[in-house]
Amino acid sequence: MKKTKQDPPKPQDVQEMLEEGEYNNLIFEKSPYLLQHAENPVNWYPWGPEAFTKAQTEDKPIFLSIGYSTCHWCHVMERESFEDPEVAELMNDVFVSIKVDREERPDIDNVYMLVCQMLTGSGGWPWSGQASSVGCQFRSTFSLISFAENAGISRRGGRGRSPRRVTQRGTSSVCAEMARTLSL
Repeated sequence: MKKTKQDPPKPQDVQEMLEEGEYNNLIFEKSPYLLQHAENPVNWYPWGPEAFTKAQTEDKPIFLSIGYSTCHWCHVMERESFEDPEVAELMNDVFVSIKVDREERPDIDNVYMLVCQMLTGSGGWPWSGQASSVGCQFRSTFSLISFAENAGISRRGGRGRSPRRVTQRGTSSVCAEMARTLSL
């Protein structure tokens, strides 16, 4: 059952709440959309150096989710996926998860949506995809489970092969352009 929203915690209580899993790293954000996800069991990070450093240090790919506060399907995805403890456990084990508010960061949204449209012919929100630990997209999908299966990742067996090798042909030049555009 979803927790009811309450007043933000006092600064002195936040670290303890993070450690106990009551909140994730979005609790420090100002965006209403990001704050809506601050109590998800997914250990979300905002876009920034902390998330990318963690991904590089732990050799994990990034699960990137872009949406906005008035998006109906963003709320459906949260309810059906990001609030589910089993999905959150899988995401937390396999990825460093980053949540982006497209209204606050249109620069990030524009780049990933353009690449998504180039690779798939369509796009929309919520946009979810996987990226390397330096932010280069290598798969745009709405199915976390199919990505895990394709990457040889299972909850029972751990990682089979490196998710960095799960690439779509021709994305290396797009990746370089994304890194330049986003100053990664």
